[in-house]
Amino acid sequence: MTITFSAQTAFVFFLIFARMGSMIMAMPAFGDGHVPARMRLIFALALTFVMLPLVREAYGTIPSTIGALMVAMLSEIIIGVFLGLSARMLTAAIQIAGTVIAFQSGLAFAQNVDPTQGTQSAIIGTFLALLATTLIFSLDLHFLLLAAVRDSYDLFRPGLALPFGDFGQLAVHIISGTFRVGIQLAAPFLVFGLVFYMGLGVLSRLMPQLQVFFLAMPANILFGFMLLALLLSSMMLWYLDFFEQSMMRFLN
Repeated sequence: MTITFSAQTAFVFFLIFARMGSMIMAMPAFGDGHVPARMRLIFALALTFVMLPLVREAYGTIPSTIGALMVAMLSEIIIGVFLGLSARMLTAAIQIAGTVIAFQSGLAFAQNVDPTQGTQSAIIGTFLALLATTLIFSLDLHFLLLAAVRDSYDLFRPGLALPFGDFGQLAVHIISGTFRVGIQLAAPFLVFGLVFYMGLGVLSRLMPQLQVFFLAMPANILFGFMLLALLLSSMMLWYLDFFEQSMMRFLN
């Protein structure tokens, strides 16, 4: 028994793989640096086989020129990268919150390699990022990412001109929302730091002979951990609600 594929099927398959592959490479969790590239490509290939019967009608016929074929391939790659980076920016909110918390708690110098970002970051930010990723998969919110993959063919139909204006507007909205939520998550620690250091300033003026620095650092770390333990569940619920609402924008 032989299996043959028409040229049209091969054309559609490679265009879908271009969108899936570029998106998986840029997505959080799936496209993190600690995930082997072969595993990412295998997942993109499997997702392409799943999407092929669902979205093949959205593609037109094979272009008559090499230039048109390259433009179609490049458009799919751009759309995939945009979707993947948009999802990754949503996960950056918790990293921003963790970095601010580390600065306010006196742990900014305690850094390690963040597997979700591939760079050095504050250890509290790494912990919160890994916790958020675990909760996203535990609560099946990653299915929103897969649903957005399917609905992207309704939002960004193949063969049409790329909506760079909409891309820019959506990118600004996502980035601003990411920083807003990151600061909101760290707001209690900002208030704590302001009150704590103001109290230290008053104490140092009242008792100049007291070595405030040696008392401040252990107390700052202790109170920071206590406040983090009290607020961790609320912070995660707030962030997961933000992640869900942001991903709903990509669903048709």
